[in-house]
Amino acid sequence: MRKIGLAGMSFLFIIMMLTAAGLVSGQSLKEPALSKLPPEYQSKHMPAGGWSDPKMIKEGKEIFEGMVNAMVNCSVCHGMDGKPMLPESRDFRDAGYMGKMTDSYWFWRIAEGVPDTQMMGFKKMLKEEQIWKVISYENTFAKTHQ
Repeated sequence: MRKIGLAGMSFLFIIMMLTAAGLVSGQSLKEPALSKLPPEYQSKHMPAGGWSDPKMIKEGKEIFEGMVNAMVNCSVCHGMDGKPMLPESRDFRDAGYMGKMTDSYWFWRIAEGVPDTQMMGFKKMLKEEQIWKVISYENTFAKTHQ
């Protein structure tokens, strides 16, 4: 059996920690699993004009920042400007990734959360129209939907 030494052990430890955090093989850096969208969310779509409605965006910002409900404060993990505060949080400024998320997928993830991550579901804390407002605001960071 071959010895791998301290450097090799350190490398293996780092890979194990990144894997556990979801940064190597987890979904946090991969494309959204659109094929896994449950049937009950496939018909969910942004209300007409919602991507650019200033009132909807403003109200979404208030929800995102925890001003409406202190238990729902997206900015704690995703940052005030969409730049994540935690390494495993989604970067809402990443237009390449965010542009691949359909509105129904986005809604599903906020409502149900993301398994094996810190992202919890908010469907019990937010009404459907509030989730759409948050999505409308989050879209302003990458401006992928019009």
